[in-house]
Amino acid sequence: MEALNSNNIRMNRFRRKPTNTHRSKQLLVISLLAIFFVLLFCFSNKYTINSLFLSNPLKNTRFSQCVKLNEVQSLKGQKFLWYAPHSGFSNQLSEFKNAVLMSAILNRTLIIPPVLDHHAVVLGSCPKFRVSDPKELRFAVWNHAIELIQSRRYVSMADIIDLSSLVSDSALQVLDFRNFVYLFCDIDSNYFCVKDSSIIQDSLLEKLSQCGSLLSGYSDDNNECVYAVEEDCRTTVWTYQRNGENGVLDSFQPDEQLKKKKKISFIRRRKDVYNALGPHSRAESATILSFGTLFTAPYKGSESYIDIHEAPNDKKIQSLITKIEFLPFVPEILDAGKAYAFHTVKSPFLCAQLRLLDGQFKNHWKGTFEGLKQKVDSLREKERLPVHIFVMTDLPLSNWSGTYLGDLANDSDSIKLFVLSEEDELIRKTAMKVVDKKDCDMRPPDILLHVEESVCSCASLGFFGTAGSTIADTIEMMRKKEICSK
Repeated sequence: MEALNSNNIRMNRFRRKPTNTHRSKQLLVISLLAIFFVLLFCFSNKYTINSLFLSNPLKNTRFSQCVKLNEVQSLKGQKFLWYAPHSGFSNQLSEFKNAVLMSAILNRTLIIPPVLDHHAVVLGSCPKFRVSDPKELRFAVWNHAIELIQSRRYVSMADIIDLSSLVSDSALQVLDFRNFVYLFCDIDSNYFCVKDSSIIQDSLLEKLSQCGSLLSGYSDDNNECVYAVEEDCRTTVWTYQRNGENGVLDSFQPDEQLKKKKKISFIRRRKDVYNALGPHSRAESATILSFGTLFTAPYKGSESYIDIHEAPNDKKIQSLITKIEFLPFVPEILDAGKAYAFHTVKSPFLCAQLRLLDGQFKNHWKGTFEGLKQKVDSLREKERLPVHIFVMTDLPLSNWSGTYLGDLANDSDSIKLFVLSEEDELIRKTAMKVVDKKDCDMRPPDILLHVEESVCSCASLGFFGTAGSTIADTIEMMRKKEICSK
C-alpha cells in the first residue's frame, strides 16, 4: 500500500483540498469488487474477455472460417495457398504459374484467383523498392474479387487457361476462389446470383470484409487459420534446393543513393521457400498460407522475387517447371482464333501486335511503326498482293488517321487489313461459351485479347510484336509451341 500512498501524495500537490486517504482505500476496494462481479457475470454468460475489449469482430469467431473448410469431405486434411495477383493479364498469368510452383513445393491446394480488371490492383516497382505492403495488396485484391462476384463479372483464371494437363495427373490440387469464399465466410452462394446487388445485406458485406481482413493478415492472432507471408521483393528472393544459398545476401541491393533519398533500410536475402514455409515452420501449422505478390522478373543479374527455374533433386517439381513454361488457353478460345484465321482471313497473313497506349509504350510509336514498315515492305516484294495483315492494337480505329496504320488502311491495292472487336459475333459467342458452365447468370467476359493472340499463333507470314510487350512474348511462345496446328 506504500506505493499507492506515495501516488496519492504526488496527486495531492495539484489539488486545492486534501484527500481523505481512508476514503480512497474504500473506493478502490469497491471498484475492484465491481469489476470482479462484472467479469464473473460475463463468464457465466459464455463471453470471453476478448469479446469485451477487442474491437475486431474476427477475434470473436476464433477461426471458424477454417473450420468450415475442413468440414467439407473432399477438402479434409488439405492445406491451401492463396496469393494476390495484380496488374494486366500477362502479369497475372506469370504470377499464376509461380503460384502453381509454390503450391506444389509446399504441398498445398492452390486457390485459383479470378482474372482481375486490367490494372485494378497494382504492385509498384520492385527495383525501386517502392511496392504495396503485402497486407494492403491482399486486401485490395480481396475487395476487387468480391466486387467481380457481386457484379457477376467473375471469370476464373481456370476459365481462360487450360489446366487439364496439371490437374489430371495430380500435379496440382485446386479450389476455385468463389467456392473458397462461400466456405471460408460461411455464405450461401445464391446471394451473389441476384441481379440487383443493392439488396445484398450490409451484414453480409461486413462479414466479407472481416474474412478479407483475416486472409490479408490484419488479425494479430491468426496462426491457427491463416499464415500471412510478410516477406516481399524488397527483402526476399525465394529459392528452392540451392545449396548454400539459404539466408545469404542477394546480389541486388538498394544502392546508397536510393537508401539516402528514400530512407530505405531493406536488405534482400535469398531464402529457401521449403525451409521457411514448409514442414517444421510456423507457416506449416496454418490451414491457409497467404502470399502477397508472386510476380518476378529478371533484374540486374537477379530475380525480383522468385528464383526457381530448376529442381534437379526433385523430379516432380522439375517436371512441373517444364509444364508451366507454357499454359494454353481453353479450347473455346483457341478454336475461335483458329476459326477466324482459317475462315475469315483465309490467305497466308502477317500478325502485327502493336501496343501503343499503355505505360512506356506511349513514347515509342516511331520505333514500333518503323519496325512494322520494314516487315511490310519486305512482304510486299516477296508475296502476292494484297498482303493480308491481322492487326491487334490498343489504338482505337478512330485514331489511326495520321499514323502508319492509317497509311496501311488506305493502301487497299497492296494491303488488306483484318481487325477484331468486342462487338464481333465470334467474340460474343465465344465469351458466352466461356461462362456457359456457371451457375449464375454471368456477364460475358472480355476475351478479345486472348482470341487475338490465338489468331496470331496461326499467322503463316510471320509475326511482328511490340518490343518489351509481355503480350508479344505470349504470342511468340504460342507460335513456338505450334498451338495453331494442334
